[in-house]
Amino acid sequence: MTRSQNALDGGSIADEIIGYRREIADLSQRIKNRRLQVLALYGTPITLLLLILSWAGLKVFIWLHGDTPSAVNGICFAGVVVLALATGAQFYGEFDSEMWEDSGTSVRELKLELALAEERHVLEIRQRTPPPQDRQASYKEKLPAEVSRLRQDSTHYRRLHLLMQWLLFVSSAAISAVTAWYDPPQPAKGVLIGLGFTVTVITAAAGYFKPRERAFNLQQTADSIQQHITALELGIAPYNASQEKVNLELFATTVEGLRAEQRMREQQLDQPQQGQQQVI
Repeated sequence: MTRSQNALDGGSIADEIIGYRREIADLSQRIKNRRLQVLALYGTPITLLLLILSWAGLKVFIWLHGDTPSAVNGICFAGVVVLALATGAQFYGEFDSEMWEDSGTSVRELKLELALAEERHVLEIRQRTPPPQDRQASYKEKLPAEVSRLRQDSTHYRRLHLLMQWLLFVSSAAISAVTAWYDPPQPAKGVLIGLGFTVTVITAAAGYFKPRERAFNLQQTADSIQQHITALELGIAPYNASQEKVNLELFATTVEGLRAEQRMREQQLDQPQQGQQQVI
């Protein structure tokens, strides 16, 4: 009876926390939508006014003593009509209907609602914080997704590195081939310029972004985390203590250390070469 009651209490707590997170996500999306609505509400009539002034300016400064070309008149007239219709529809949606969810609501009010929802979420979490052992066990269950993300990023950078290297190989070989084929190379100057530009850009990009090093670091971190996950599941060293609490605490500490090292390596790769030498 006690277990079933605890399970029900745990389910209700989880539902409440999920409800707060959904409310926060909904408010965040509503703020984004409202910003776009306000931008369009003020930007469309301003654009309409600028278009009308530009149309009049073209007539006054360029075609004052002649007829404005029909193409210019057609484009400007079509733009005025479209912007006028858009302005009318937006003002109707803002003031005369319920088409928009937050019509008449300022972004500041939505931000205040979001801050209050986040505060309620934090207070609820503080009141119902599980013991450290439960949090460490939950942390362990979340790590496979983190390992998968690291491996996906590593694969992305590895493929980017391979693509850049193949483009570099092909462009370098093509420069020699085109130069040898044309003597003198006047008919292929454009091709040679384009190939040389490609080689320069790829070389500079590879040296700046370092996709190979990023792929290696990400794969190394993912493999290390996966190794510790396997050791914890099998109960082998260093997670062979008799108490599960000790193993989970050591596991969380070790994995966080690995993630901190990965973030430090990423920061070092983002720094210029002189800055990397100073850090090292």
